[in-house]
Amino acid sequence: MELAARDSQPGSDWGEMISTTIYTARRVITMNPANPQGPAVAVRDGRVLGVGSVDELSAWGDCVVDDQFADKVIMPGFIEAHSHSGAGAMWAYTYVGYFDRRAPDGVVWAGCKSIADIVARLKEVSDKMAADGADDDRPLLAWGLDPIYYEGERLYAKHLDEVSEVRPVYVNHASFHLATVNSATMRLADITADTMTPGVDKDSDGQPNGELQEPAAMGLASGPVGFGMFMGGDDSLWNYGYEARNAGHTLVTDLAGGHLEDERVEQLHRVVDDPEFPVRMMMSISFGRGQPKSPAELAERAVEVKENEQTDKLRFGIVKLVLDGSIQGFTARLGWPHYYDAPPGHPGNGLWLLPPETAADTLFEYHHRGLTVHCHCNGDEASEVFIDAVERVLERHPRFDHRHTVQHCQLTTKAQYRRMAALGMYANIFSNHMFYWGDQHRALTVGPERAEGMDACATALREGVPFSIHSDAPVTPLGHLHVAWCAVNRLTASGEVLGENERITVDDALHACTIGAALQLNLDHEMGSIEAGKLADFAVLDDDPYAVDPKALKDIGVWGTVLGGVPRQAPMG
Repeated sequence: MELAARDSQPGSDWGEMISTTIYTARRVITMNPANPQGPAVAVRDGRVLGVGSVDELSAWGDCVVDDQFADKVIMPGFIEAHSHSGAGAMWAYTYVGYFDRRAPDGVVWAGCKSIADIVARLKEVSDKMAADGADDDRPLLAWGLDPIYYEGERLYAKHLDEVSEVRPVYVNHASFHLATVNSATMRLADITADTMTPGVDKDSDGQPNGELQEPAAMGLASGPVGFGMFMGGDDSLWNYGYEARNAGHTLVTDLAGGHLEDERVEQLHRVVDDPEFPVRMMMSISFGRGQPKSPAELAERAVEVKENEQTDKLRFGIVKLVLDGSIQGFTARLGWPHYYDAPPGHPGNGLWLLPPETAADTLFEYHHRGLTVHCHCNGDEASEVFIDAVERVLERHPRFDHRHTVQHCQLTTKAQYRRMAALGMYANIFSNHMFYWGDQHRALTVGPERAEGMDACATALREGVPFSIHSDAPVTPLGHLHVAWCAVNRLTASGEVLGENERITVDDALHACTIGAALQLNLDHEMGSIEAGKLADFAVLDDDPYAVDPKALKDIGVWGTVLGGVPRQAPMG
């Protein structure tokens, strides 16, 4: 796949801005309850002067009235509090997901509706690599696979051997918690019947079948074949930025930031601080099983970059922990009665990616240094472990307004939300699951009753837990209009409502996508609403999300964004 080239747009030189610009609009939605809407917004030096009529705003002095958005709707730029910059890097690989997917350059890749489709696409790519003169053993890397969509047998090495018996083939699953490889890759990685690494799946004869579950097993093959999503070149970051702008985002959070070594930080400054880069970024530092650095070492590094490396566009200070795996991959930790209809040979529950007995001590290293910790918890058993850890750490080191966050919250229960509220915790809810995996959750992973209560935004609201909602891109595409549509409508891919009583209003969903996400990231003093003094970061929409049918929310066109007062138009068409 071709990476998108760096683009430039007229009028994007921040230094050429006049003192005050008034943007008129069909409606300015502020997410500020004290001044919820208006016909225009005034911007000076990259910040908001105010929202009101042109006459009112003209009183600020010399200004230019810009009517280019007169027929558009302006609202706060969407804030994605859980995604990965690897969303840009993935387009260097072959897409084999089930759903159609639009690349940052606007090209739509058709979904693969069967295992045969996947094999055919990969075979076509492999043949082209050979025809282009590439060595036969050059790896073929792909992403987006999700076996849960295909009835019958899962994709295994024997299927990928049809692509090539010589060329290594590595296919990352959509969840990024599993991968499937061919026999050539297993030979390269020395994966055999004697391999005891947890997550190396084996058939009834004890032979590895090509499915690798979670980082320890995936790492055996990803290094030898060169599959990576956490670093990537500068072009991958630019693609990530373009994809964010195209969906109306003005800040995106990378919750797979790694260790933030000097080389990575230098790259981030080089790209993100470029005036043409179209979005702000929050970078996490992450810790997981088997990493060479201790929590204490990573905590010191997190403090260092937060204190010394932040800029107007590049932010630090979030820590990412990962407790469990993926529900649709059957590797998440679920409380009793565990999985509803797991694959043959499944052990009954998922994998711990961080030993639960170490969670409190790991959290403490970050907590007592004033950092905010976001913890991946898909299953309710994982949520319980993290909530317990927060409670223990607060007893040991009381701290106001810590904003520690449960990420994903797929099966977080009402009782757990009540505890989270009492402890001052936040939630980031993966509402896109309703559409992408809702049917499968009901039929296979957790069963009808628990599926009705998954991604429970209404419960979080009722129990008083501040929350945002997210895409986890590239697991699902960046785009908060779709994320909000899922939370509001809770429609599965088959068109069925899943959990009617967990629906929330359009206003609550948009709050979660803007000021709710800013609160979670400790940035609510700077962004998330359009009001005097905050950054002039806006999403520019073709229609009013409050006026359209809620079922049409995801279909609203995005003109682009305004970042620091500068318009950033998305590609047309």
